[in-house]
Amino acid sequence: MLIKRRKGWEISENEATPESAYLNRRQLVAAGGIAAGSAILPQNAKAQGVNDWVGSLFGGGKGGSSKTDEKPDPSLKYYPMWHNQTYKLDRELTPQDVNESYNNFYEFGSHKRIARAAQALKIRPWEITIDGMVEEEIKIGIDDLMPKMKLQERLYRHRCVEAWSMTIPWSGFQMSDLVKFAKPLSSAKYIRMETFHDPDMASGQKATYQPWPYIEGVTIEEAMNELSFLVTGTYGKPMAKQHGAPLRLALPWKYGFKSIKSIVKFTFTDKRPVSFWEELQAAEYGFWANVNPKVPHRRWSQATERVLHTGNRVPTLLYNGYGEYVADLYKNVPKRERLFT
Repeated sequence: MLIKRRKGWEISENEATPESAYLNRRQLVAAGGIAAGSAILPQNAKAQGVNDWVGSLFGGGKGGSSKTDEKPDPSLKYYPMWHNQTYKLDRELTPQDVNESYNNFYEFGSHKRIARAAQALKIRPWEITIDGMVEEEIKIGIDDLMPKMKLQERLYRHRCVEAWSMTIPWSGFQMSDLVKFAKPLSSAKYIRMETFHDPDMASGQKATYQPWPYIEGVTIEEAMNELSFLVTGTYGKPMAKQHGAPLRLALPWKYGFKSIKSIVKFTFTDKRPVSFWEELQAAEYGFWANVNPKVPHRRWSQATERVLHTGNRVPTLLYNGYGEYVADLYKNVPKRERLFT
């Protein structure tokens, strides 16, 4: 008999997912059936009818894929994705309207209410480059990449370095799937990731004192960890633009600034990348950025976090509560370095 040992921070899924915070599974499956069934309709009927209906059911207006001046998102047919029940939560999901209206996306401004400005982001066509220490450089569109991956939905915590937190249903695929697709050389030790750079589209990138484009990096071992997740959607639909559509990273045991948005390039390298925030202020935003309540930010404590929408402040857990998955990644990294932001 196979007995699954529940992680220390887990509770059952039905306790974590209230109907008021997230579309229930029956609605998602029904909508998925409609989307799948639309394949037998004429092309113009799909574009004008079924996709609009599904988009409205999922609240797609904030996702940037159901605006009247844009074509239906080509990836809509993949939602809702298979729900991976391995990853559970110890608190309720953040309501979608809160999640999509309180965001950091410095490409479109340094404040939290950037959702409206982020609608300027053009997410099709979207080409991704995979280069560096790989067998062969790859350039591939997001709509060609997605069907090559094992798509799924996961419930993750999200902890910002600013000491607030959310809980989010991410859709996408494990980063390890991308690594295997890239076929890196054995000499590659890190993955450097880069977002788009278009100051005419993203007004925040006109700030010349910031080192655009946004850069982040992880080790190959971190990328291969089962928690590392490349995100294409949230709440059972394509991702809202303000979250970093059409492709971003989610690393739930690290502070949120490590989860780079709107990725256009993955470079495999033997040199440790210097990230956007590390270049600006390495003493406050280091490479590892593992959540640690015992190590304060230079300007505030990390011992507790404000859970958005609840009014609650709760104790922060080491590795954001995911230590059973990731602690071994850092056993050979000097302690004075590995847990600091």
